[in-house]
Amino acid sequence: MIPAGYYFVFSALLFFIGVFGFVTRRNLIAMLISVELILNAVDMNFALFNRIIYPHHEFFEGFFFTLFSIGVSAAETAVAIAIIINVYRNFKSDQVDRIQEMKN
Repeated sequence: MIPAGYYFVFSALLFFIGVFGFVTRRNLIAMLISVELILNAVDMNFALFNRIIYPHHEFFEGFFFTLFSIGVSAAETAVAIAIIINVYRNFKSDQVDRIQEMKN
C-alpha cells in the first residue's frame, strides 16, 4: 500500500502546477485547465483526509463531498467553455490580452 504522504505530495504538486499555469498562461483554455488541476488536487485531499480520519470504510463524507465537488467542477467547466466560445466569436481570439479591449 502506498503511504498517504505520497498522495499529499502529489496533490500539492498538482495544486502548484495549476496555480503556476493559471498565473503564467494567457490562453483562456489553458487557464481553465489550470483551474481544473487545482480543483482535482482539492478533491484528492478530501478523499485522502476521509481515508485517514475514517480508515474502516464506515463513513464516506469525504468521498461524497468529492463527488459533489466533481459535479460542480463539471458545471463550471461547461459554463466557462460557453463563455470562451462567445469571447472567441466576438474577438476572434482566446487570449486574455484581447479581452481587455472589452472594457473600452
